[in-house]
Amino acid sequence: MNLLKGFYTESGTLNPPPELVYYVLRGVMFLLSFVLEDWAVYELVPLPRHRRATVVLVASSYVTWTYQTHTFSNSIETLLVAWGLVLIQRIVDNKRRSSIFACAVLSLIAVVGVFNRITFPAFLLVPGLRLLAHFWRKPFSLLSFAGFGLFFFCIAVLVDTTFYNPSASLWDAVHAPIITPLNNLLYNSDKSNLALHGLHPRYHHFLVNLPQLLGPAYVAIVLSLSKSKAIQSSLKNIRAVSAISATAMLSLFPHQEPRFLLPCVPLLLSCLRVRKSRLFLAAWVIFNAALGFLMGVYHQGGVVPTQLAIPSIVSDSFFEAGAIDNAQKSATILWWKTYSPPLWLLGESTSTQLDIETRDLMGISGPEMANELEKLVPQCPNPDESNSVDHPERSVFVVAPKSATFLDRYTHPSPDNSGLTLHELWTWRKHLNLDDLDFGTDGIFPTLNRVIGRRGLSVWAARRSGCV
Repeated sequence: MNLLKGFYTESGTLNPPPELVYYVLRGVMFLLSFVLEDWAVYELVPLPRHRRATVVLVASSYVTWTYQTHTFSNSIETLLVAWGLVLIQRIVDNKRRSSIFACAVLSLIAVVGVFNRITFPAFLLVPGLRLLAHFWRKPFSLLSFAGFGLFFFCIAVLVDTTFYNPSASLWDAVHAPIITPLNNLLYNSDKSNLALHGLHPRYHHFLVNLPQLLGPAYVAIVLSLSKSKAIQSSLKNIRAVSAISATAMLSLFPHQEPRFLLPCVPLLLSCLRVRKSRLFLAAWVIFNAALGFLMGVYHQGGVVPTQLAIPSIVSDSFFEAGAIDNAQKSATILWWKTYSPPLWLLGESTSTQLDIETRDLMGISGPEMANELEKLVPQCPNPDESNSVDHPERSVFVVAPKSATFLDRYTHPSPDNSGLTLHELWTWRKHLNLDDLDFGTDGIFPTLNRVIGRRGLSVWAARRSGCV
């Protein structure tokens, strides 16, 4: 993003539009996945005929061409895990040399992986035990790994400290460092925080998330493990050990999403040996086409288009309200029951004359969301006082899926003049909130009718029903 911004600055033009930055980042992620992921597969799979089959499976998986082309931290983690395993394998196989350079690069991957996602060690912990014998035989490799690891760790802390506290000096970074993985761990160790994102049973990763990511391949893997020889070979397979051990460790945490297991997809697919079967081929194509369309287009598909449209929606709302053209317009946007909106997609506030504050309410309950609205939406002005245009208030908007039936009570004027009302301004129809499925409470067909029949992500203006 900074490189693209610098290019526009050098050319004498304004900052690049958010849409361009978005597609450039997606293109970069596609290239990284296309090059680094396939390269890692070629390194990890020993036999050429198995490599070709694995590359086809990985490339045809909907996970690769949906999640891996997104700027998810999980997508970056997938590449780091794959190359961490490649380096571990290189170091272990090279018994004659200390592999000092490979150990230094592995320490860099380890530090970047931990600062990218706190779950990263789960994928390399058990496979990394193979390095103990090498470190015992080659002490210099251990010194290289530890020394460079400490060096890269200090750089990462310094970069994060200056990023989150731009005014911090080097002295402040030493005495009051911001250690992102530690903050992440402290946040996720509090179950009340995880409850905001959703709690799941311990078996959710194994019985729900992995089948959702692998589909027919998961069934084939489970069936292949029914043989004792397959189990023995899997225990010797660094890829299988990494995926299975990481899934088991991540199952200890109550919040479990499919994207947490993205690194497992290429690892497990590389372990699958599928015979020529038309049934598997048909099931594989249908599964990935359906899930790719669902997860790549509809699931939370309105977040980015809505965030890109927010500045124009807010400007039009102020224009209809008769706000002063040259005045700084202030608005608070509440996002509810969606993925966290990327703030940089709003663009530069100086070019839009908009002061937009974004609040991510995540998955809090309906009454809690209503309380936030009560605090933010101003009361109707007194007619005897001066015009409200001279003393502008912050306008309040709500972004939420139309399937959130709790909002229905606010979409029509209330008999109470002081009541809150929501006025729909904009809707993106290609949006499904699959996180809002509640089959246990509502039943299967009512839930599907609500989530699919009322698909879409809308922007509402929050006002008092009695205000003129």
